[in-house]
Amino acid sequence: MRHRLIQWLGIAWTILFASLIVWLYTTAPRNLQELRTQASATVGTYQIDQARFAAALELFRREQYAAARAEWQQADPAAQDARTQFYIAYAFYREGWGRVYSDEELFKRGLDAVKHANNLVPATPLKVDDPDLRLHTAAELQAELEAGLAQGWGALNPLAVLRRERK
Repeated sequence: MRHRLIQWLGIAWTILFASLIVWLYTTAPRNLQELRTQASATVGTYQIDQARFAAALELFRREQYAAARAEWQQADPAAQDARTQFYIAYAFYREGWGRVYSDEELFKRGLDAVKHANNLVPATPLKVDDPDLRLHTAAELQAELEAGLAQGWGALNPLAVLRRERK
């Protein structure tokens, strides 16, 4: 009887250790901090750094979009917070928007970020209640980014110079 118990404990220990190795291989943390972050995201105890988020929001409001994005990425290193990812996408939109033309690369990165934010909250539409923003949902932001990337005769509109300021 004792021999069987030792065998089952050995099998269980081997499966547990193999699972840990597979998890480490798939997440590929580069340092101990990343390992802790990814483990907390896996377990469900992950939270963003609120102080960094607030600092990034202040930079965003001062139109320092690249610095704000970098700060938000530090606040949400596992990229698991939908609201933070929405703001990152919005920063790409604001920086890439232009009266005559929009920066295609920034809009593509913004579109990727807003799609990622949408995937983080599949049950309900993502909505951010910030009075300083003119686009409050991820769907609105995604539509704006896709319109900015649109090619064709509509993109050659000379009246685009008269557009209202960016949203």
